[in-house]
Amino acid sequence: MPKAIVLLSGGLDSAVALSGSVKDGNETIALSFRYGQRHSRELDSARAVAEHYGIEHIITDVDMSLFRSSLIGSSEDVEKDRKDIGKDIPETYVPARNIIMLSIAAGLCESLGADMIYIGANTVDYSGYPDCRKEFFAAFEEMIRAGTKTGTEGRPIKVMTPLLEMSKADIVKLGKRLNTPLHLTRSCYSGNAKACGHCDSCILRLKGFKGAGYEDEVEYE
Repeated sequence: MPKAIVLLSGGLDSAVALSGSVKDGNETIALSFRYGQRHSRELDSARAVAEHYGIEHIITDVDMSLFRSSLIGSSEDVEKDRKDIGKDIPETYVPARNIIMLSIAAGLCESLGADMIYIGANTVDYSGYPDCRKEFFAAFEEMIRAGTKTGTEGRPIKVMTPLLEMSKADIVKLGKRLNTPLHLTRSCYSGNAKACGHCDSCILRLKGFKGAGYEDEVEYE
């Protein structure tokens, strides 16, 4: 059975990507990060999703507190109600976050004998992060092919991006078809008990559910 490491933030996209890995017949291991994010409540959602599937779930600490981002710590407000989401790189961008997380996932693949990494990145309805684009993942896959033992031995680790060119509505529809526990997920950038409904992530999520014709079961302020 192929083995896959899935980057599981606890949000909509990562949960649907995990569902896809399970459906693909992989032995699936979820990997989440505690990196100083203000919205660390998402880790509770990640745990709930992993428990739903009964899979191994690894949460590891990575200190990104020295990076400048409105998602790190709580000293800076997260941008709300942006009109041109995806047109520029927002203040919620965490420098090199996907590079760091995918690198750790690649090391875990080599350590555990996994064949691939799943990530729920998306470039259709997204906030404009440069490390969510097709060319980034192609370059990263080539880097780990050249820089890992498995890659040099002809067994390169694959980076799977099944949601990359899907709209948020299509992701919600896929999640419904896969019976993904979307009600357990959390996409909000705030650290509040309920989702704010105004940050980029909430706006895109709500747009996706509306476009798919479903009601989001997550509580909003």
